[in-house]
Amino acid sequence: MASSKHPTTQYASDKFVESCGAILFDFAERKVCLVKYIPTNEWLLPKGRRNCGEARETAALREVFEETGYRCILHPVTMSTRAPPKDEKGDVADEARIVPNLTEPFMCTTRLLGEFNIKFIWWYIAALDKNGTTKSDGEANFIPEFYSWEEALKTITFEDDRRILERAIELVNVNLAVGDMPLE
Repeated sequence: MASSKHPTTQYASDKFVESCGAILFDFAERKVCLVKYIPTNEWLLPKGRRNCGEARETAALREVFEETGYRCILHPVTMSTRAPPKDEKGDVADEARIVPNLTEPFMCTTRLLGEFNIKFIWWYIAALDKNGTTKSDGEANFIPEFYSWEEALKTITFEDDRRILERAIELVNVNLAVGDMPLE
């Protein structure tokens, strides 16, 4: 039996967990929401575990709401992806291409949790839901705060989260520059 020519690691379902999160933008104010995790005094991006049977997009929106108290919607951006467009026909080369108006994950983080466990975190870009911006309490251990993009980059605790936020801001800025995204 042949082996794959690509390095491969497999994880049974009891050895991995999926999380989903979103960078919550207030485009009207050019701000982004971070959450302070009170027990550790850390400033983080909102995220959490995906429930069984829950779509990743739904998990991201739910987790942002639970941790911030703000309703949001996934915000489409034009970005590079290796996934073929949904209307693509036939065999498509596995290569990056620019696709407009995507609400797909723009980043995936993997974290090793011990020697044989792993966490996958799928990251989305989200905007405040103008029809649901009334704030609820959110989870007790989190305090949400909106910062200018520059201040958020200085405030966030972990370098890995800073790189995720930088990429989200970069995508948003590129889309703003080409007129693909309104500031509302």
